[in-house]
Amino acid sequence: MHSLKPKKISPGDTIGVIAPASPGDMQSAQAGISWLEAQGFHVRTGATLDQTWGYLAGSDDLRAADINAMFADSAVNGIICLRGGYGTMRLLDLVDYALIRDHPKVFVGYSDITALHLSIGQRTGLVTFHGPMVASDMGRDIPLYTQDYFFKAVTAASPIGAIINPPLTPPPIFIASGTAHGILTGGNLSLIAATLGTPYEIDTRGKLLCLEEVGEAPYRLDRMLTQLLLAGKLQQAAGIVVDVCPGCTPDEESADFTVAQVLEDRLGTLGKPVLYYLHFGHTPDKATLPLGVTATLCSERGGLTITEAATID
Repeated sequence: MHSLKPKKISPGDTIGVIAPASPGDMQSAQAGISWLEAQGFHVRTGATLDQTWGYLAGSDDLRAADINAMFADSAVNGIICLRGGYGTMRLLDLVDYALIRDHPKVFVGYSDITALHLSIGQRTGLVTFHGPMVASDMGRDIPLYTQDYFFKAVTAASPIGAIINPPLTPPPIFIASGTAHGILTGGNLSLIAATLGTPYEIDTRGKLLCLEEVGEAPYRLDRMLTQLLLAGKLQQAAGIVVDVCPGCTPDEESADFTVAQVLEDRLGTLGKPVLYYLHFGHTPDKATLPLGVTATLCSERGGLTITEAATID
């Protein structure tokens, strides 16, 4: 699948906001919309934004129709998801991939949005953005670090360059050293594991696999990584990048391994570079990662560098 790049977005453009997973807190949603407007964007809200159907932001048909409508609307220049939660895997057979291929545009989200990143990327070639969401981030005092990488990714038709952790935080560390080049793919570990055995199974061949997770005990990380190992997905990747994994701490009353020990055991002997503790995913300070562009992972240079522009003028 050839890479398909969206046009960059600029102040004055219209951003569509949709809720393809769980319903969001409307106070945070409105605060995020106000933040986007303060950056000079117009905002068009989808039909799902104020919907609640159990743990979903409306029925599957409604949420899928919202995605398709936003991509089809020529007045909408980019789409940012409200929040994650649960529900996007239920939509994968309902998304109009041919329509998306014909109307490429910036698409941003993380967490449960991973299922859409994978399905859209692998079926259309569209570069999408693993980055901040409207209620989860933009509506909650979004840090300057997060803002900076977001704007670098979606408003400039040039490579982001090196992904460097925020000031006053520990630098990422290499569980295994080396150099690898490849196209970025990945997202939330739970969602990636859930694609296995489906038509939307992640393709990691020769790619740099980015994995993020939150609030999972180390043994659960071990189980999901082992599942990817048994499926051959980690062996096929050129290199692996893991986020901070906030809240993935051992039970103080048990003899659990730490996250670092799990990564060393499951990933450290694969013969490829493995970087741990990069700030993306479920942390307030998060880098936006463009999925579908080339990057370099190098222990001698200290980390991950995005070497290809994700948007076009």
